Amino acid sequence: MKQTAFITGATSGFGEATARALSKEGYKLILLGRREDRLKRLASELGNTHIIAADIRDKDKIFKEVENLPENFKDIEILVNNAGLALGQEKTNDASIEDFETMIDTNIKGLLYVTKAVLPIMTARKSGYIINLGSVAGEWPYPGGNVYGGTKAFVKQFTFNLRNDLQGTGIRVTQIAPGIAKTEFSLVRFKGDAAKADAVYDKTQFITSEDIARIIVDCINLPKHVNINSLEVMATTQTWAGFAFERE
Repeated sequence: MKQTAFITGATSGFGEATARALSKEGYKLILLGRREDRLKRLASELGNTHIIAADIRDKDKIFKEVENLPENFKDIEILVNNAGLALGQEKTNDASIEDFETMIDTNIKGLLYVTKAVLPIMTARKSGYIINLGSVAGEWPYPGGNVYGGTKAFVKQFTFNLRNDLQGTGIRVTQIAPGIAKTEFSLVRFKGDAAKADAVYDKTQFITSEDIARIIVDCINLPKHVNINSLEVMATTQTWAGFAFERE
């Protein structure tokens, strides 16, 4: 049995697929998510799993749960900061400030809480790998991307600066920035509007959760002296939108 992998947002999408992939690789798992029923089902299926049913925005609970981990799950070697969301795609003037705050609290502050809680474990062991899930939205602008894109740009820059801070510790840090991928992402973004969510993926090939999980495993299995700083991943069908022009 290998050491422990801690995955946030583990109840669906990239998080669930990564949990399955790392379980096959022989890792014990700490799975964090809001939907306890899903966590329990996944833990029952995979075994060797400790679950944390929590909202990643709950700073006190995150730190308390990490502090009180069972002894056999304290050897955290892998942290996959996957939890995140987009809400709405309105222009800034029309968008909800509450949606903006939820994205900031989840995608930025939640990621920071888990990272800060886990880092002392890794630095004490002088070993570890932190993988932060960014997005092409943090690399390239698109209409309605506003605050979501801003939060993912934070993930990229924080990843780079964290690498600087951790020089000499043996801890690797990578940002993975996916493009179009069919998960529950669009269903959440459009607040349960399945037709609107499905239209995002209509008649095109997209990345799957299993594709991203495979990339994460491949990064982890590289020699420890190799660090992938940032990896931007698009479906072959997706390219940059190009310049927009206002015309009379």
